[in-house]
Amino acid sequence: MRILMLGWEFPPFISGGLGTACYGLTKALSDLGIEVFFVLPKGAIDERVERVHVFSAAASASGQARGETYWTVEGLEHVRLIPVGAAFSPYQTEEEYREERQRALEARIAETPEPAKAAPAPAPKPAAALDPNRPTSLGIMGGPGIYEGDLFSEVHRYARMVAEVARRQTFDVIHAHDWMTYPAGLSVAALSGKPLVVHIHSTEFDRSGTNVNQRVYDIERAGLHGARRVICVSQLTRDIVTHRYGVPVGKCRVVYNAITINGEPLPTHVNRIEKDDKIVLFLGRITMQKGPEYFLAAARKVLEVMDNVKFVMAGSGDMIRRMIELAAAMGIGHRVTFTGFLRGDDVDRIFEMADLYVMPSVSEPFGLAPLEALTHDVPVLISKQSGVSEVLVHALKVDFWDINEMANKIVAVLRHPPLQKTLREHGAFEVRKFAWSDAARACVEVYKETVEEKR
Repeated sequence: MRILMLGWEFPPFISGGLGTACYGLTKALSDLGIEVFFVLPKGAIDERVERVHVFSAAASASGQARGETYWTVEGLEHVRLIPVGAAFSPYQTEEEYREERQRALEARIAETPEPAKAAPAPAPKPAAALDPNRPTSLGIMGGPGIYEGDLFSEVHRYARMVAEVARRQTFDVIHAHDWMTYPAGLSVAALSGKPLVVHIHSTEFDRSGTNVNQRVYDIERAGLHGARRVICVSQLTRDIVTHRYGVPVGKCRVVYNAITINGEPLPTHVNRIEKDDKIVLFLGRITMQKGPEYFLAAARKVLEVMDNVKFVMAGSGDMIRRMIELAAAMGIGHRVTFTGFLRGDDVDRIFEMADLYVMPSVSEPFGLAPLEALTHDVPVLISKQSGVSEVLVHALKVDFWDINEMANKIVAVLRHPPLQKTLREHGAFEVRKFAWSDAARACVEVYKETVEEKR
């Protein structure tokens, strides 16, 4: 079976939450012998990354088109990454997209050498002659991905490019991840007649609460209704899909995320911030969805009864400046450390320093970070408003808004080593049941359903 998969990010290029899930699932599919053609925005790819190989493909039995460039990653035998010249990133807002494009454009102009004085520059084309659906003179296909439209124009331009890629591939099912790829999935399904499966990792209601972007919602709804099957990462997400988007429950399948356990020994010695400090960790995007203000509110209450605790907020997002100011206003700024976005060894190191991981998400479709914490032998406290709380037993749970109970449970773990030890031991054992191979097999069953239904 061959799958045309559409995503935004993929390790080792970008390793956000969606990228981690896409990598784990795709590797497990490859291990099952499923061929995956993974279409990825070129802005998310850097061929200089180690373990990545670039090919100019000749015709092959895998169905790869002659002359088309593709990437392979070591360890993914049946996967081909196909770059297209789109320029967007996961969970970008329209404003963030415009700002990023402007910065990229200014940097590119600064790097462009001035023409020789003896050879005057040609006159610019009139604005009316420019085609908004093609790259500019600093264009997307030849450079780092600069496009002078808005985010939604780029999403639909990406859809047209994916349709061209799909014409040159042979596949059985289209698998599209989250809203930015849904127009592309619908387009390819209409052109090819192949069934579309959409995978929803986060809805607009999760990301924006009551401030829903109507254009994003409309794209999500069209994709969810146009697909043959909808893969939801939790029962929580399935309920949102059925109640908020009107999708029939019979179309939805719940496939929980998983975690990769590599079996390598963990470091035995880590230098703590201070010898007697306890470390409470928040790791994730610092946005409304993740509930960072509730973490700080609980931190203040903990510090009222314990003075040897430091709170670490690892991540970036649109609320980071506000959270720094809030910590200062609360009088706990000296006890809160903001690390910015972490990746690779830095993530491993911060987990090894932590005594407790807290995920106070307001609305979390699943939540991979608690599983990652457990693989690092760190006990977890998670919000009841998360998908992972449906399946994780050996974790402390609290409503995100109940900062008193959150603080009480943080204090209990830090003051009572036997409780911390029990949570660690049971959690480390429990996390082993979350295998990407199980998620991959569940997805294969969904693929088979759609193919048989189409027939």
